[in-house]
Amino acid sequence: MTPYVLSIDLGTSGPKVALVALDGRVAAARAGSVTMQRSARRAEQDPDEIWRAVCDAVRAVVAAGGVPAADVVAVTCASQYFSLVPVDRDANPLAPLVTWMDSRGARYNLEIYERHPEAFALWAEIHGMVPLPSGADSLAHLLYFQHERPDIYERAHCFLEPMDFVLARLCATYAANPCSAFAMLLTDNREPSIPRYDDQLLAMAGVERDKLPPLVPVNACLGTLRPAVAAELGLASATRVFAGVNDTQAASIGTATFRSGTGALNVGTTAQVLAHVSAKRSDFDYEIVSMPSPLAGRHMAMAENGLGAKPLDHFLRNIAFASDAIADHRCDHPFAGIEAVLRDVQPGSGNVLFLPWLTGSGAPVGSTKARGGFLNLSLETTREHMVRAVLEGCALSLRWLLPAVERFADRKFAALRFSGGAAVSDGWAQIMADVMQRPVLQLADARHVNNRATALLAFCELGMSDLDTVDRMCPIRREYEPRAEWRETYDLLFEQFVACFEQLEPVFRKLNAEA
Repeated sequence: MTPYVLSIDLGTSGPKVALVALDGRVAAARAGSVTMQRSARRAEQDPDEIWRAVCDAVRAVVAAGGVPAADVVAVTCASQYFSLVPVDRDANPLAPLVTWMDSRGARYNLEIYERHPEAFALWAEIHGMVPLPSGADSLAHLLYFQHERPDIYERAHCFLEPMDFVLARLCATYAANPCSAFAMLLTDNREPSIPRYDDQLLAMAGVERDKLPPLVPVNACLGTLRPAVAAELGLASATRVFAGVNDTQAASIGTATFRSGTGALNVGTTAQVLAHVSAKRSDFDYEIVSMPSPLAGRHMAMAENGLGAKPLDHFLRNIAFASDAIADHRCDHPFAGIEAVLRDVQPGSGNVLFLPWLTGSGAPVGSTKARGGFLNLSLETTREHMVRAVLEGCALSLRWLLPAVERFADRKFAALRFSGGAAVSDGWAQIMADVMQRPVLQLADARHVNNRATALLAFCELGMSDLDTVDRMCPIRREYEPRAEWRETYDLLFEQFVACFEQLEPVFRKLNAEA
């Protein structure tokens, strides 16, 4: 028998499901898509669509993997976070999933500070993160339901993060753990190995404990698959289901940042600099806090930079290959020419700067009003220059964040591991090395690093493996050295990138005052 873990990685754009062997081999993998409904301050997804996409991908993986059902020993799930769905006692959704891009609960977070002047200091001490004025956290979403959808709030058995929703559908266990519950901002994270909601934070927020899922230890076994679900998916009902983590936490394991001195870049829909830290801490000057690690009792940095690869997707689908009243330029494979562009266009993109803040900026300087744009276009600028500038803009934004994370982690990283969908691109990996002026270690099969990471955690819990096997589970494909001849180019662009934010942020505030 060769044991496998079925790993679900549920991102904003949809699930990636992989069947991962004990040696890290992916026997089969499939991706699905989930739509986003956006208008003004609303950003929602259909939980039933999410569940269908997960089930479709799981069935496809099980069929393609050719693995006996008895050999699949566990199911794991990582997902997007700061997203919330109310469910009934049968794990049926009562309303759409409110995502991390939704800001309708912002006013209720602000009201906490109005009622309780001590709230900021207390939240920082107990939880580590504070209720966000932007409303982009799960506490704000919960308060939105409480105040504006009281019918849903009263009917809800509990409110779940996406990974906990999927796991509840799989095994009929309603639970959160220090990793998944972090986004609700109501847990005491000073000792994350002892999961508990904090009475003071609950009272100040005005949230009833019975609307929250019970807490279990990180990586706990929640039970086994519901027989009906197991039969539908082609799995054995004895398959164990393990507690979930968020996607950033999963990436921190896959990139081995739990090792001293190891830092990483993770670029999917959003972008982060990843690191583990020695203790719970917060640096609100740079929008960095610690959150529980998937390794019980440990902490890691939460350094969310904002959008990562999403601006490239947006530019290609809605500008370069758009279909509108001007013309139909749709293309079946909009990403196919990226590597050729990166080879043919000189680094620096003709000094065209792309500002990647399409939904606002995150760390190291947060602004809900900042927006994106191209600067310094000329008659010589081509679409190819603009494509490369988008990738360089993401890298420049991460360079802006890197020193703050290194101070937060009390160490400088000699090299940076690179994971996420963007790390599939050789050209983007070289851009990262050139812009960061550090060696960049591109992980193999970078799209499935989170799948392999959560599989590793499950194998460890089952006593079949240990963390030292991370290099086998998530191997390095190639190392990229920064090229000295482009250092001056990127130093100039970085200096002007930061200057653009400082000079334009007041303009963005005026233009987006009602956003």
